This record gives sequence, structure tokens and C-alpha cells, in this order.
Amino acid sequence: MSNEINRLTYRASDRATKAMLTLALGYLLFGLCLGTIGGFQYILPDFLKKELAFQKTRPLHVYLVIAWIFTCAQAAIYYYLPRVAGRPVFWIKGMWLHVFLQGVTSLIIVTCFFMGRFGGREYLEFPPWLGGFILLSWIPFAVNFWFTIKPNYKTAPVYIWMWSTGILFFFITMSESYLWIFDYFKTNIVRDVTVQWKALGSMVGSWNMLVYGTGIYVMEKISGDTKTAKSTTAFFFYFLGFTNLMFNWGHHTYIVPAAPWVKMTAYIISMTELLILVRIIYLFKKTVSEAQKNFHSIPWRLLSFADFWILLNLAFAIFLSVPAWNLYTHGTHFTVAHAMGATIGINTMLLLTSVFYIIQEEQPDWFSQNKGLIRSGIWISNISLLAFWISLIGSGMVRLSSKLNNELFAEMMEKSLPWFKLFAWSGTVIVVGLFLLIIPAMKALVKRKPVTV
Repeated sequence: MSNEINRLTYRASDRATKAMLTLALGYLLFGLCLGTIGGFQYILPDFLKKELAFQKTRPLHVYLVIAWIFTCAQAAIYYYLPRVAGRPVFWIKGMWLHVFLQGVTSLIIVTCFFMGRFGGREYLEFPPWLGGFILLSWIPFAVNFWFTIKPNYKTAPVYIWMWSTGILFFFITMSESYLWIFDYFKTNIVRDVTVQWKALGSMVGSWNMLVYGTGIYVMEKISGDTKTAKSTTAFFFYFLGFTNLMFNWGHHTYIVPAAPWVKMTAYIISMTELLILVRIIYLFKKTVSEAQKNFHSIPWRLLSFADFWILLNLAFAIFLSVPAWNLYTHGTHFTVAHAMGATIGINTMLLLTSVFYIIQEEQPDWFSQNKGLIRSGIWISNISLLAFWISLIGSGMVRLSSKLNNELFAEMMEKSLPWFKLFAWSGTVIVVGLFLLIIPAMKALVKRKPVTV
């Protein structure tokens, strides 16, 4: 009876959460379509060149994928908030205001991209004034988080700290990312590049805090172990992650004149980055019984694949962050491989863990009926992602070899063509696999839940 009372208490906020999850999955769906178009434009330069040139598909794809990460993390946190706090969400209308502002701002941004109206910087290539609307849309989220949780940080589990840090630093880093509009930064290329990469590198850290926090919350629910999220080890890795958020952006600025110790510090810090989540996942996985693993097979399977990609990306990040190698690899397909491994393999798998955990809680019958389809989507997307990742590394090796041997650009592109083909086709299969996850999830979220009293 108490569980049913709780469900009735959460129903108003859960409706807004489902709307936001649906919006987030829409971003991912649209972003994947544009990524596929961009992939084929590598091997078919004239493909949709007049209607949707690569100069439009790339920033659109990047924006939509980032919007997917932030929006899905926010939606998951909205769902978890009342369950962690034991009280309803503080400002239900604020949740709907958040959904409205997010949707309208995104529509304007996408329209600007289609019309060829740019004006921003990497990740944020839309007209700068729209950044203010993004910040505005986050205010209801921040208000609801702190006024619902009312956290006592002395006893709070680590994911509360992570969510708090992620929200706070989003506001800081988003504001920093627009410092380039002032002449003091815009007229000095060293200052401009340093501040811009500092802001964007730390912004990645802020969304990692939100995403990793949701993953840890789900692991706590699956395992039933509430101690690990409050352990000294968990907080050690949280503060290690916080250090990364503050300083690991430095490995993006090796090309900028700076003291050697600054570059070395950035390198050492960047090496610790993904060890954080590997350790925490390992601790939680030890506490889960075989029966629990089977019962929660879909969220658990997604977590396991995220774990695999964390380890793979960690090894690759070590290679990329060596200063002498970074001179040749930064900004090439090596960097794209690292970004795709992190974005799809880690962040998307962790976010889909929350999506399917919530669906499992809200629509258990539907979830049981569609497990087979979801499992197929997980396997297809991860196997094709591995081929996609390898194709990018292969392209990067060709680029590196051509640069060292002073080959012409045309020669390099000809040698890269087989890798580009693998890139395009494996990317298409990734989309198929993720569609098998996204479409059923969206159907489940818009399906009305039977009212029981």
C-alpha cells in the first residue's frame, strides 16, 4: 500500500519526466540521422551537398548529441529526485517550464543551423544570444534539485555530490564559453584558445558528473547496497573526478605556449580520468547476486558495455594525452574515435541504463514483452560501434603516416577511403541498433500507465 501511495505522489512529476525523456530520445534519434548523413558525405562528397552540406550536418549532429546527454541526465535526475528525498518535486510547473524552454530553444537552434545562421564556437556554433536561453532553461532544474533534495552534504551519497557539482559547473562553464565575445579574449589568440578549451573541457566534466551520478544511483538500486555510494573510496574517486573537471582540459592546449609543468600536470591528471567510474562500477558489481543480475538484465547489460568502453577509452586516452604524440593526433580522427567511444560507448550506454530502468519501473509488463528486441539493439549497436571506432583509428593512422612522410592531401584521402567506407557503413549499423532501443523506449514513455488505487 505504501508503494502505491508513493507512486501516486510521484505521478505528477513523472509525467514531466517522461516528456523530457521523450524529448531527449528525440535529440538522439535526430542526431543519429544527421551523423549518418555526415558519414556518407565522407565517401560521397556530393550527397545532399546543396540541401544539407557537411558544414550544416556536423554542427547539428554535435549540438543534438550534447543536448541528448544533458537532457536525458536531467530527466533521469528528475525521476530520482523525489525517490531520494522522500517528498514530491518542489516545483512541478517548473519542470514543465524547463521542458518548454528546452524544446523551444532547440527548435530555434536547429532552424538557425538549417538556414545557415551560425556565429558560435565549437559545440556551440549557433548564434551566441541563444546561449542565454539555454542557461535560462536550466534555472528551474537547479531550483527543483536543491529545494527537493535539500541535501545534507555530510551524510549525502556520492551521486548527490556529483549532481550538485555537475549543475553548478554547467552554469560556470557555459558562461565561460562565451567570454570570447569580449575583445579582451577575442583579440588575443592564446587567451582565446586557452579559455575556450578550458570552458568546453570542463563542460564535458560537468555532464560526466551528471551522467555518472545517474549510473551510480541505478547501480545502488540494482545491488541494494547503499554503503558503497557513501564509502571513502567513492568520495576519493569523486574528488579525483572533480580535479579532472577543473584541470584535465589542459591536454587540449598543448599547442598553446605554456610552461612545461602546466602541460605535464594536465597530462598526469588526464590519465586518472576514467579510472573513477571503472572502480565504482567494479565495487557495485561485486555486491550483486546472480538472481539480481538476471532480473535486471537489461540495465545491467548496458552498464557492462559502458564498463567495457570505459576501459577501452582509458587505454586510448593514455595514448592521445602524451604531449609528443598529441601534437600529431589532436584534431584528427584519433580525437573523433575517443569522442565517439565516450559519447556512444560510455555516456549513451549509461543514459540508456537510466531510460530502461525507469521504463522497467513504470511499465514492467511492456518491459518484459520487449526484452528480446532491446537485447538485440544493445548487441548490434555495441558491435558496430567497435567497427566504427576501429575505422576512425585506421583513418587517424593513415593521416599520421601521411604527415610524417610529407604526402599530398589527395594521396592521404585516397588511402583513407577504405576506412571511410567502414566508418559510413558501421555508423549506419550503429543507428539501426540504437533505433531498436530508441523507438520502443519512446513508445513505452508515451504509453499511458493504467491508474490503480
